[in-house]
Amino acid sequence: MLLIILAIQLLSKGSSAAPLVNPLNARPSTGSCDDINTCRTLFNVVCSCLATVFACTWVSLHPNVPPPGQSRLQLFWRRLKLMLIAVIAPEIMVGFAARQRLGAHILSKEFKFSATHGIFFCMGGFVSSAGLPIATIKQLEDPALQEIIRNINEEDIRDRSKGDALSKGVALLQVLWFTVQCFARAHQHLAVTQLEVATLAFAVVNIFIWLLWWNKPLNVRRPIVIGPHTSPPGAIMSVQLSPYDRFLTAIFGFSTNEYHPLASASVPSDDWLEAGFLFIVPLVGAVFGAVHCAAWNTIFPTPAEMWIWRISSLVIATIPGLTLLLPLITVVITDQLESVLAAVGVIVILTSPIYIAARLVLVVLPLADLRSLPASAFIDVNWRIYIPHL
Repeated sequence: MLLIILAIQLLSKGSSAAPLVNPLNARPSTGSCDDINTCRTLFNVVCSCLATVFACTWVSLHPNVPPPGQSRLQLFWRRLKLMLIAVIAPEIMVGFAARQRLGAHILSKEFKFSATHGIFFCMGGFVSSAGLPIATIKQLEDPALQEIIRNINEEDIRDRSKGDALSKGVALLQVLWFTVQCFARAHQHLAVTQLEVATLAFAVVNIFIWLLWWNKPLNVRRPIVIGPHTSPPGAIMSVQLSPYDRFLTAIFGFSTNEYHPLASASVPSDDWLEAGFLFIVPLVGAVFGAVHCAAWNTIFPTPAEMWIWRISSLVIATIPGLTLLLPLITVVITDQLESVLAAVGVIVILTSPIYIAARLVLVVLPLADLRSLPASAFIDVNWRIYIPHL
């Protein structure tokens, strides 16, 4: 939260240096910086932002173990859909990652699993010899199954990961470097473009995703077969949920099905724990919107774009806040979980179209802004201010 406040303060100060009297005349033509040693090009700006967004929405994603028999194209499409969700609503990915992290922790505590075994179970990493998923709390009630899972070597699980600390660290450093550059530009009163502000919002949110998924194996293609399972076939088949249940469990953390598949939802069956996760998504969503609000006083190409940006930023900051506030009030008034879930459901249904429209606007506007950038947007950061002997 301190990072968010600092970003808003610096960006607001940096952009308020130029008054918004006539936005069209206040923005010089692009490419007015002539010194190659102190300038950057439009290509540099776009590439830096795209590299950071790619690191935030593709590299940082840790998909669950896919169903058997999927082709490379199906696996690519599966990950591309996750990337699109991360672009439109990155706070959903934070909520998903947080649920998996805490779900793995509770599994480790309740069934004496290691953290590695817990997260691998949550991502659907175990199947029976018949290829059926081992993915529910009911299945874990079998002591023999618990012992089989505990006997699996942690290194065998880690070895299935397609990434390591180095590869994750390189992507994380790209995000941190971009964040430092934005703060430095604001501190030196250099223009921070709308595209950079939007990218910074992704960077801030995805720091949470990296931390939550740091120990989760990356791009595991095949599960671990742990031998025949003793549960009746009906219990296994009940894991197949309707699209509505899969949406609720994967995004909001609860399901109407008693066989709660941790491979998708990744949280044990604790009602109030599940309700607690309903607060994570709107909280991160409000933070994501707050970063966009940092560009409130930025010079825009037209007054219309300025007001569209401001309204859209307020929408994505306040709607998650309402989603967070109303359940809190409901908890104070009534101690019923159903009332809390109903309150959240009503807000989500009523505000989702507005929220999605605002998010799409904040994807398009930064790209349109590139047609006319202020001159200081092409001046590079003077790092010698911070490192004299550089």
